Amino acid sequence: MNKTNLPPKRPPYGIIAILLAGAFVSILNSTLLNVALPSMMEDLNVGATTIQWLATGYMLVNGVLIPTTAYLIQKFSVRHLFIAAMLLFTIGTATASIADSFAVLLIGRMVQASGSAVMMPLLMNVLLVSFPIEKRGGAMGILGLVMIFAPAIGPTLSGWIVEHYHWRTLFYMILPFAVIVLLFAFFKLKDTKEKVHLTMDALSLVLSSIGFGSLLYGFSTAGDKGWDSPYVYGTLIIGALALVLFIFRQFKLDEPFLDFRVYKYPMFALSSAISIVLNMAMFSAMILMPIYLQQLRGITPLDSGLLMLPGAIIMGIMSPITGKLFDKYGAKVLSIVGLTITVITTYFFSKLSIDTSYSTLLIMYSVRMFGMSMVMMPVMTNGLNQLPARLNPHGTAMNSTLSQVSGAIGSAILVTVMTSRTKAHAEEIQNSIMSKLTEQPTAEALAEIKNKIMVDSMINGINDSFLVSVFIAALALVLALFIKRVKQNSNEAPIKEQA
Repeated sequence: MNKTNLPPKRPPYGIIAILLAGAFVSILNSTLLNVALPSMMEDLNVGATTIQWLATGYMLVNGVLIPTTAYLIQKFSVRHLFIAAMLLFTIGTATASIADSFAVLLIGRMVQASGSAVMMPLLMNVLLVSFPIEKRGGAMGILGLVMIFAPAIGPTLSGWIVEHYHWRTLFYMILPFAVIVLLFAFFKLKDTKEKVHLTMDALSLVLSSIGFGSLLYGFSTAGDKGWDSPYVYGTLIIGALALVLFIFRQFKLDEPFLDFRVYKYPMFALSSAISIVLNMAMFSAMILMPIYLQQLRGITPLDSGLLMLPGAIIMGIMSPITGKLFDKYGAKVLSIVGLTITVITTYFFSKLSIDTSYSTLLIMYSVRMFGMSMVMMPVMTNGLNQLPARLNPHGTAMNSTLSQVSGAIGSAILVTVMTSRTKAHAEEIQNSIMSKLTEQPTAEALAEIKNKIMVDSMINGINDSFLVSVFIAALALVLALFIKRVKQNSNEAPIKEQA
C-alpha cells in the first residue's frame, strides 16, 4: 500500500485542538437561547410563534447547509474552510449581540448557523483521516465529549445568566471565545491539500435545500400546528418529493453532491438506522422534562438545568472512556449495555407523578445519560470505519444531516403524542370527577377541579409520550444485536501539519 495513503504516525493534534474549540463554541451556542426565549419575547415585543424562529431558523440553515459539507470538504482545505466557517459564526454572534430588533437578531442567528453547520462534519472528517481504525474510538470519544457536553451545559448556563443578567450577555459571552478561536485558526492552522477540480451541481444544491429544509420545517412545526395543517403536510410532501429527486440525481452523477452509495456498506447503514432511532428517543427527555419541571412542578429554569447537569458531566467523563472501550471491545457490547440502560430508565420516566422527588429525577436522568454515552459515538464510529477514505466526507455529512432530521421527527412525534393523550386524559378525568359530584361546585372548587384536571392530564400525557420513546429505544436495542465489528485496513490520506 502506498505510504501516502496511510494515516500519519503523529496525528495533527494542533489542527484537531483548534477544530475542537470551534466546534465546542458553536454547539454550546446552539442550545443557549432555549431558556432565554421568554425574556426575548418580552424585550423584543414579539409572540411565542415568532420568537421560536430563533431556534427553527437556526435548525433550518444547519439542515440545508450540512449536506453541502461533503462537497466543501473535498473542494477546500481544512484551513480555508474552518476559517470561513468561524468568521461567519463570529460575524453572526456580533450581529446578534447588538440587535435592537427581532429581524436583526434572526439574521445574526442564521449567519451563526451558516458557520456552525460546517464545524462538526469537518472535525469528524479530520479525525477519520488522522487516526487508524484501531485508534479511532478514543479520538471519536473526544469528539463525543464536545457533542454531548456542550449542549448539555447550555441550558444550565443560560438559566443562570438569564436570571442575573440581560439575554444579550449570552452573545457577549460567546463572542470573545469565537474571536480567539478565529485568531488561533488564522495564525496556527496550516494544512496542505492538493488542488481538487470539483464542480458544484446547482440542481443538486437546490433539490437538497428544498428537500431537507422542507422536511425539517414540516416536522419541527407539526407539534405546534398539528398534522392536519397544510403548512405541515404541504411542506412534508414537497420535501419528500424533492428528496426523492435529489437521491435519483446523485446516482446519475459522476461526482455526487452527497453520495448515497455509502449505504452499500451494511455497518454504515445499520449505524445510521440505530442513530436515527436513538436520536428520536433521546429528544423525549430534552423536550418533555422542561415541560414537566417548569410548567407542572414550578421549578425554575436554573434548577431545571442543574438537574440535568450531573447527567451531562457523566456523559462528558464517559465519552473518552467509551472511546477506549470501543477500540478494545467494539460497538456491539457497548451499545447493547447502553441501550438496555436507556430502555429501563426511559420506562421509569413513564411513571412520573406530581410528587416524584427532585433527587429521584436527577438520579434517573443521570443514569439514562450514562446509558446513552455508551451508544452514540461507538455506533457511529463503527459505521464510518467501514467506508473507504473517498466516502468519509459523504458519511460524516450524511450522519450530521440525519441527526438533524431524526431529531425533528422525534420531537414532532413525541409532542403530538403528549398533546393528543393529554386531551384524551383530560376528558376521562373530567368525566370521572363530574360523575362523582352530588351538587354544583362553588366557583373556587370549580377552579381547583380545572387545575387538577390540567395537571393530572398533562402528567399522564407526558408519561404516555415517554412510553412511546421506550418502544423507540427498544427498537434501537434490537438493531444493535446485528452490529458486527469492522476490521478493515485504513487507507485514508493524511493531513500534513506544519509548525
